[in-house]
Amino acid sequence: MTVIERFLKYVTFDTQSDESTGVTPSTPKQMVFAQYLKTELEELGLKDISLDENGYLFATLPSNVNHEVPVVGFIAHMDTSPDMSGENVKPRIVEKYDGKDIPLCAEENIILSPANFPELLDHVGEDLIVTDGHTLLGADDKAGIAEIVGAVAYLIAHPEIKHGDIRIGFNPDEEIGLGAHKFDVEKFGAKWAYTMDGGEVGELEFENFNAAAAKIRVKGRNVHPGYAKNKMINSLLVANEYASLLPANETPGTTEGYEGFYHLIGMEGEVENTVLSYIVRDHDREKFEARKQALLNYAAQLNEKYGEGTVTVELKDQYYNMRQQVEPLMHIIDIAFAAMQEAGVTPKVKAIRGGTDGAQLSFKGLPCPNIFAGGLNFHGRYEFVPVQSIEKAMNVVVKIAELTAKRYC
Repeated sequence: MTVIERFLKYVTFDTQSDESTGVTPSTPKQMVFAQYLKTELEELGLKDISLDENGYLFATLPSNVNHEVPVVGFIAHMDTSPDMSGENVKPRIVEKYDGKDIPLCAEENIILSPANFPELLDHVGEDLIVTDGHTLLGADDKAGIAEIVGAVAYLIAHPEIKHGDIRIGFNPDEEIGLGAHKFDVEKFGAKWAYTMDGGEVGELEFENFNAAAAKIRVKGRNVHPGYAKNKMINSLLVANEYASLLPANETPGTTEGYEGFYHLIGMEGEVENTVLSYIVRDHDREKFEARKQALLNYAAQLNEKYGEGTVTVELKDQYYNMRQQVEPLMHIIDIAFAAMQEAGVTPKVKAIRGGTDGAQLSFKGLPCPNIFAGGLNFHGRYEFVPVQSIEKAMNVVVKIAELTAKRYC
């Protein structure tokens, strides 16, 4: 199988995760895919293959050199986003894209257009894998899995390429923030690793947001509206007042680069009780802590106005910026940078405006930068991935394995 054939096979598995189940993997269909991958790795002849009850699949491509080389890992996640269906995915390859609109479903006028997605124009002349407009594609992160398995198969077929032990790991539930929670770093046994979970070709990321979730609970007081003066406290209105206190120019839609934000992701309530759900993000740890404190300060401000206990804030840190874990080991970035160059890819070092399993793994003792997998417009019907991007990412994995062995010879 070519790397593209692998990818097209992998996306036929529905592997959506579900944050409501409270089990790992969060959906049994992820385990179905894991078992398929386990069989494929066995057929390739990999060693130390294990699939645990939580859906974490590990394997080793043994070293083919006589000298000691640090064990390097490559990691990707099996689940797809709950944001859109991943069932009955029907991929199609648009050969030699001409820069025009791509009808995904002509009958329903679902169009992938450069007018809405100008990044399409960066891939004129390439072969694009697209959806039929009714599901996501699943390049996040089945492209990463295909690239890793494809690279391992290539290394097996080309023993003249020297490498140390290569560990690969495929995990569930990244899309619901739990991919690294039960990842056994000691069992994995790598000195460092790379997640193949980035976007555009050349992306190399070792900075990500510090992240927290916040629940703002507003307690109101309900009385008959005809007799409510100086008695009623409408929690919905207080919740709106709370939301209005947050900076209007610090939302996802108004920020970029290293700018942090508050993101209101849910609001539910009635007169007596309302809950606002936020996520809080910032690359800078001090600014991140200041953002969380600001949420507490806004609550105190409204409690002074409406009475103690009217507004309460629950904060939960989710993950932190991996940069502080990776900086002492910058040679792992240097190796990836050089591997991209040798694979004909221009490296684009950037900060992730989001999270990655690599961030949590870095804080568990496995430094883990993120490398492009090639897909774009994740989590929706307009997702696509160029064939050439998948092939380049696979070649980068091969080159990292090769350059690591050379560095330590």
